[in-house]
Amino acid sequence: MTETPTKVIVCCAEHDHANDPACEIKADSVIVPLTADEIAANEAAAAQAQADADARAKEQAALDALKASAKAKLVAGQPLTSEEADTLVI
Repeated sequence: MTETPTKVIVCCAEHDHANDPACEIKADSVIVPLTADEIAANEAAAAQAQADADARAKEQAALDALKASAKAKLVAGQPLTSEEADTLVI
C-alpha cells in the first residue's frame, strides 16, 4: 500500500477559525493530500536536485584529481600545466 503525500496548511491568523467565513481552513492547521501537479513538481525538483548534486560531485572529483596531479609533479620536480598551477593557493 502506498501512502498519498500530504501537506500541512497552517493558519497563522488569531481568530475563531470555525466561525470566520473569510478563513478557508476551519482549524489552526489542516492536513491535505497533494495534487497530482504538486507531486509532479516535487518529483521534478528532486530529480533536478540530484542532477545538480551529481554535477557538483563530478566537478569536485575533477578538481581533486587535478590537485593530486599537481602535488605529484611538484614532489617529483616536474613542470606543472597551467591548469594545475591554477589550483595552487599561494
